[in-house]
Amino acid sequence: MKKWKSLLSNAPKKVLVIYLILRLLVIAAMIEQIINRNFENVFICILTLFLFTVPSLLERRLHIILPDTLEIIILIFIFAAEILGEIREYYLIFPIWDTLLHTTNGFLFAAIGFSLVHLLNREDRVPVKLSPFYMAVTAFCFSMTIGVLWEFFEWGMDTIFRTDMQKDTVIMALSTVNLDPGGHNVAYQVRNITDTILVFADGTSRSMGLGGYLDIGLIDTMKDLLVNFIGATVFSIIGYVYVKTGEKGVFAKKFIPQVLEEDEHADHEQKDLPGDESSH
Repeated sequence: MKKWKSLLSNAPKKVLVIYLILRLLVIAAMIEQIINRNFENVFICILTLFLFTVPSLLERRLHIILPDTLEIIILIFIFAAEILGEIREYYLIFPIWDTLLHTTNGFLFAAIGFSLVHLLNREDRVPVKLSPFYMAVTAFCFSMTIGVLWEFFEWGMDTIFRTDMQKDTVIMALSTVNLDPGGHNVAYQVRNITDTILVFADGTSRSMGLGGYLDIGLIDTMKDLLVNFIGATVFSIIGYVYVKTGEKGVFAKKFIPQVLEEDEHADHEQKDLPGDESSH
């Protein structure tokens, strides 16, 4: 309990309020899932509560201050992805939900990648200093790498554990060389598909009534990477302009952590000392 209080002792009031509201909502959801004996969702709730503490832990470990806007977006993003998306099934209720989160993910990880390079550029012990252009390129590549690794994770979960993280897409047309009558490398066009019929090993079949062909994951993966690309590109440009103009961009400052000076770091550590009334 003391450790949890210390993580919040330096949090700005608006961040703290949002943190506590989201935490209470997650706890309420966890109690509901325990009553329903849905222990997989209980684990998701526990994971969410842990992820909520990551921003504060990073601040303490790296001796940085996360901008309020960045920290709030991270907290809401975690809640939207895990509780609303997975448990409340917003991914199914609102088809655009996944797209919005992946776009935000691309933006956020570009901001994180840019911040890491920005912090290293300010470190005297690091001999290499990147120009604004290469800082932006590094941020973009960092975000895209995270996006690709996440898609690998989704594919791995679907392949090994038979989940459906790569959501399927119903399409009405396709092209494939496998159906070319001559057996050549020529794409055969199939249009106006109205249904998918499953034929089982015992000879029985079942119409799925989907209104088209069921694409298993490819379109979802490419769409996720595309919107990740858009989010990463947007922040990379913002970060480039921010550094190029002498760090005067007000908007960019809302997403780029600041390094604590030695005296500031000492003040923060002092607030976390047991028995210090100023931290309560």
